[in-house]
Amino acid sequence: MTIRRPRSIEVPGVNHGSVPIPMGARVGNMIFSSGIAGKDPSTNKLPPHAAEQARFAFANLRTLLENGGAKLEDVGRVTVFVKDESVRDAVNVEWLKCFPDPLDRPARHTLVQELRGEMLLQLDVIAVVQEKKE
Repeated sequence: MTIRRPRSIEVPGVNHGSVPIPMGARVGNMIFSSGIAGKDPSTNKLPPHAAEQARFAFANLRTLLENGGAKLEDVGRVTVFVKDESVRDAVNVEWLKCFPDPLDRPARHTLVQELRGEMLLQLDVIAVVQEKKE
């Protein structure tokens, strides 16, 4: 009997409000995120400052990956949407915490985009889950 893993992946405490979409999906060994916002999982709200939103967004990314059976090392590409160029510095601080080795970073593309409400940034990720070596 094969145990089927659910396709949808969630981040406890963070959701898209009334929109019926998961935070991400796992298909085979691939993980595709929906937009990962910098919401605080204890409140499901966006903090007012870019640095806090970036910190929560990357923490939510880690949780999403973990809940999908992956790690930061499995990320192949990150697209970062920022409300304006001033947010880029806050993103870079958290990026360097997650990916400190310049020879071991995923691809990244940052785009200035009109984001909803008080959202200052959003992450979109593709990861390839590595098989566990026994």
